[in-house]
Amino acid sequence: MQQVQLICVGKLKEGFYRDACAEYAKRLAPFCKLTTVEIPEEKLPQDPSQAQIDAALAKEAAAIRAKILPYTRVTALCVEGRMRSSRELAQMFPDLALSRERGVTFLIGGSYGLDEGLKSEAQSRLSMSPMTFPHHLARVMLLEQIYRAFQINGGTRYHK
Repeated sequence: MQQVQLICVGKLKEGFYRDACAEYAKRLAPFCKLTTVEIPEEKLPQDPSQAQIDAALAKEAAAIRAKILPYTRVTALCVEGRMRSSRELAQMFPDLALSRERGVTFLIGGSYGLDEGLKSEAQSRLSMSPMTFPHHLARVMLLEQIYRAFQINGGTRYHK
């Protein structure tokens, strides 16, 4: 069974986000071993300087690196990433099965995104949209797309 890991900066505070993530985790259980790791978001002042933001992102990146599962393909979610269709994302999973990698690790940054060095270390970058979404909503959207990918690969009617 493939491993799918989400490493997310920040904790889900709102119950509706937690409920949605729990629902997709339940739906994904037959298809993959899903793990979600939450990294605390670094505290910043009200109006941080770019240097303060960069330092916080570097600390978050170090915590993220320590949690990445070995032998997984790392995919960073970021606005400058490549947009993929649901079918293109679905193709990632059979491709992984043919590689030496055991699964995929998705990285979701906090309100200031991800450290540039961390993004450059990732094997791929994924953009959900050119629009801006709260990082908590991005987690829900990603889980739905992963579930959709397994449904596409299984030939079900979920993906119309």
